[in-house]
Amino acid sequence: MDLHGWITQQLDQNERPWKQPDGIRRRIEADRRILARHRRDPDCLAWAACKGCGNDEWGLPNVENQNDCPELLDLAHAHGITPEILAGLDRPELEPHKTARLWGMPTLTGPQLLGMQAYTPMRDVPEALRGPRWKP
Repeated sequence: MDLHGWITQQLDQNERPWKQPDGIRRRIEADRRILARHRRDPDCLAWAACKGCGNDEWGLPNVENQNDCPELLDLAHAHGITPEILAGLDRPELEPHKTARLWGMPTLTGPQLLGMQAYTPMRDVPEALRGPRWKP
C-alpha cells in the first residue's frame, strides 16, 4: 500500500461513524477530491509522478514519486501518519522497461540500455597501460 492508498483507507475508516454530521462529511469529501487530483500520473512514462502536482517549464514532473507529493503528505499528517508508517509504505515505481514495451522496442539491460557495447579489455594492451591489477 502506498501513501495514496493509506490516506484512502483512513478516510474510509473515519467516514463510517460520521454518516450524519455535515461538517465532517464535507471535510472527508474535500479530502477525497484532493486524492482524486493528486494521484499517480498514468501519462508519465519515466516516473511514478503525481498528476496533481503538474510539470515544470521543461515538462518534467514537479514531484517524481507520488509519495513525495506535498498535498498527500499534508493530508496524511492530518490523518495521523507517523514517520514509521510512512517509511513502511510502498513507493510507487514503474515496471522495469515499461517505456520500451509501450513503444514496441526490445527490452534492453545493462550497457545495452545506454546504447553502448560492453567493454572487454583486449589482450594486446601495451604493458605500460595495463596497471598493477590488469587481467587479460
